[in-house]
Amino acid sequence: MVTMFALVFTNVVTRYGFGFSINWAEEVSRFLMIWVTFLGAGLALREGRHVAIELLQELLGAADMRWMRRAIAVLLIAFFCALVYLGSQFSAFGWDKETMVTQIPRGIPYLAIPIGMAFLAVHFLLTFHGFVDRRWQDLSGSTVDQADDDVADNGAKP
Repeated sequence: MVTMFALVFTNVVTRYGFGFSINWAEEVSRFLMIWVTFLGAGLALREGRHVAIELLQELLGAADMRWMRRAIAVLLIAFFCALVYLGSQFSAFGWDKETMVTQIPRGIPYLAIPIGMAFLAVHFLLTFHGFVDRRWQDLSGSTVDQADDDVADNGAKP
């Protein structure tokens, strides 16, 4: 992200301050953004920061909610594996074509999909029980129980 920020900032300064633009900075920044997004998805998963609609889960009892979350987890892992496979095909498809400015194979930026999804699938498998139990890790590595957070946010006692 620092490299992406530096490229965009430098390109803006040179464009408006000195009247010229770094022609490859926008393309490289875009590719870096794609890679950061796919590789950063695991961190968001570990912290429980992905968007989720939990209304139906909240209406169920604790045991039924755990079964539903297990089914959701299995579907997510299958989805991640499908994206690894399809992303690999997409990357292979683009390998013979070059990007407009940097002239690198298009398959290189496309590799963010299968690699990012493979990391996400492995990470999800490692945090499977935490997902089912709604336990998340914060940046310090300590575990946060979502049910305790919900009680604390409402001001009620368990």
